[in-house]
Amino acid sequence: MTNAELTEETLARETDAAKTGDTGTPGTGRASDVRRIAGMNEEGEQLSEINPAGSPLAGASAKAHSHGGGAGIPDSSRAGRLTSYHTADFLAITGREEDWRFTPLKRLRGLDKVTLNGAAPVIEVSKPDDVRVQSVDRSDGRIGTAGIPEDRVSAAAWEAFTEATVVTIPADFVADSEDQVTTLTLTGAGTAPAASHLLVHAERNSSAVVVLDHRGSAVVSENVEIVVDDGARLTVVSIQDWADGAVHASSQQIKVGRDAKIKHVVINLGGDLVRITPSARFAGPGGDVEMYGLYFADAGQHFEQRLFVDHAVPNCKSRVTYKGALQGQDAHSVWVGDVLIRKEAEGTDTYEMNRNLILTQGARADSVPNLEIETGLILGAGHASATGRFDDEQLFYLQTRGIPEDVARRLVVRGFLNEIIQQIKVPALEERLRDAVERELKAGAL
Repeated sequence: MTNAELTEETLARETDAAKTGDTGTPGTGRASDVRRIAGMNEEGEQLSEINPAGSPLAGASAKAHSHGGGAGIPDSSRAGRLTSYHTADFLAITGREEDWRFTPLKRLRGLDKVTLNGAAPVIEVSKPDDVRVQSVDRSDGRIGTAGIPEDRVSAAAWEAFTEATVVTIPADFVADSEDQVTTLTLTGAGTAPAASHLLVHAERNSSAVVVLDHRGSAVVSENVEIVVDDGARLTVVSIQDWADGAVHASSQQIKVGRDAKIKHVVINLGGDLVRITPSARFAGPGGDVEMYGLYFADAGQHFEQRLFVDHAVPNCKSRVTYKGALQGQDAHSVWVGDVLIRKEAEGTDTYEMNRNLILTQGARADSVPNLEIETGLILGAGHASATGRFDDEQLFYLQTRGIPEDVARRLVVRGFLNEIIQQIKVPALEERLRDAVERELKAGAL
């Protein structure tokens, strides 16, 4: 397949770009495995300039770090976005910004404007004996190790939280059964704007599954830090099954160590406005990131997912797959996937994909894959996006086998979303999500 080749799928829109050859063994990073992208040299394309001293993006509160805090051109390169712990360093949100252009700001219920002094969600914990869960104050040295807030709402939550919940998977611990899943059930404690802070830390060579299960009614801005130490294997599943009317903005920052692997799964089912912004950064070579998402938006719901994968070190791999279904008037989903391959990230292997299935009139899905490449010495890089209605040929095929049309439509939707559900590898949770999809289909009379 040639670079920037376009591929047509059965759904209505498809964009495949920057896909390179598949010589060698993926992920090995050997020089013989790396194919140079046509039109690029070892230096890559110069995608953005670094702002000179005195730039507003280089303020004192924008902490200097290896992932671009305070450097770059606003809204140009993803590396140039402002990062800060202080709300005042971010301009008031108008809706004209790239990060907020799809978000119905009036429905944020003050998360971007007021002090977040409401009660944080109440957390109930189910865990294996060896896993430690602690409530700590904001001065704890472990807080802030995964990343810095990247938008005004996240910074407001950082300023407002007083206590954080820290989940520690001890070194060499291996969760080898469903009973050893760590589950945090976060139940809304009211509708006053609130802040919440979580840290999940998988120590060296550990292996675990952590579920963040959001329920009830809330208006909350949440920061989630995920630190995966060298050699660790961690699955984090974030479920947003809120009651009607809930508003949830969650910044989920992931730091992946050398030869570590993270599987990050986002499930959006309930709430009025849910906005999840996962960011994954590699701290050492050999890292592996898998990001999956499933969303089912009903009439009036706004589900927004904005992802960032920052390849800043050599020989790392990332895969992003998000799928959504929408039904009802003004059901709206947004998926924006940003992948940055920096100059020093030779041997990178990355691909991101989003698929949306529109079930009824009046629903809308916005899908924007973005790929920045600053070096041509990579294994592969590509992205894809598709949005469309049912495939009439699939429905016709099932109906010719004696399956009624309404049943056939449900079968297509179940099969479409099941690819994501089966990635969780927790049977009880997978069954719960299949039941949730079935309830959504029945509610839509599909």
